[in-house]
Amino acid sequence: MPANHLGHPGRRHWLGAGSALALGGLLPAASAQAAWPAKALRFVVPFAPGGSSEIVARSTAVELGKTLGQSVFVDNKPGAAGNIAMAEVARADDQHTLILGHIGTLAVNPFIFDKLPYDANKDFKPVSLLAKVPSLYVVHPDLPVNDLREFVAHVRKNPGRLSYGSAGNGSAGHLAFEYLKMSAGLFMLHVPYRGTGPMLTDLLAGRLDAAAVGAAAMLPFIRSGKLRCIASGAAQRLAQLPNVASVAEQGFPGFEMTQWYGMLVPASQPPAQLDRLAAETMKAVKAPAALERLQGDAAEAIGGTPAQFAQFIAVEQARWKKVLLRAKVRPD
Repeated sequence: MPANHLGHPGRRHWLGAGSALALGGLLPAASAQAAWPAKALRFVVPFAPGGSSEIVARSTAVELGKTLGQSVFVDNKPGAAGNIAMAEVARADDQHTLILGHIGTLAVNPFIFDKLPYDANKDFKPVSLLAKVPSLYVVHPDLPVNDLREFVAHVRKNPGRLSYGSAGNGSAGHLAFEYLKMSAGLFMLHVPYRGTGPMLTDLLAGRLDAAAVGAAAMLPFIRSGKLRCIASGAAQRLAQLPNVASVAEQGFPGFEMTQWYGMLVPASQPPAQLDRLAAETMKAVKAPAALERLQGDAAEAIGGTPAQFAQFIAVEQARWKKVLLRAKVRPD
């Protein structure tokens, strides 16, 4: 038989060895893909520790670590309205970096900054909507109103004389009140602060008349009588405040104002990893321990697929673009 004939034992041996080498070159990649995550995951939160973002992120991280078999640690990276953290994660290519998306970074910043160091729609892949935290509309107890209807009437009788505070231009509290002003046709003075803490100090002292803040931060002050809640931005009444009617119940059907938080990954994340992460994240946010912690702070656990979260972001961007342009909101 000729030495170069395909049937030559040596030739068959060479082909077998070559095939094994070729497969060997593919196996590490396939193995790595199947073994993901291969190390701890970093869950970046673009805000300072404390508040609703901390509660949502840590509740999810603990349960997600259990289902993925790798620890998930929260890394707070505040600054520039969340833009610093978003830009960093957009460039991450280690396939083990996640970020907490928020109404501000995904639906507000794209419309109030002339230029962003990230593209909210192109640089990330949505994983899952994690939770919604309703905004509560509160007033100083000295204001002679008990509910939203009375508040609206009082403001209309005193146009431009009342003030509301927020954690800053473009913050969730700013959006919440501008949305209410637009819906009710109110004229009030906006006083931006550098954070919720300083704003609350002035509100509690009576130097401000009103504010809209996430429920978790407000409940202790409402229960102690230091602030009066006139309405909830949730679609239904909150179990923690059963006697407080929603904005929708008080003359504004369809009104809903919630801060929301979701998980995203860099756009470079492989589809198979994204699918697994999404499936495990939906389990994590609905785990009994996570539900208990979130519900204790009036946060609603959501969960959902990447496609559902992507659609939700698109709807929110369209909604807030109108509000932001009308209110002429600019960053601090």
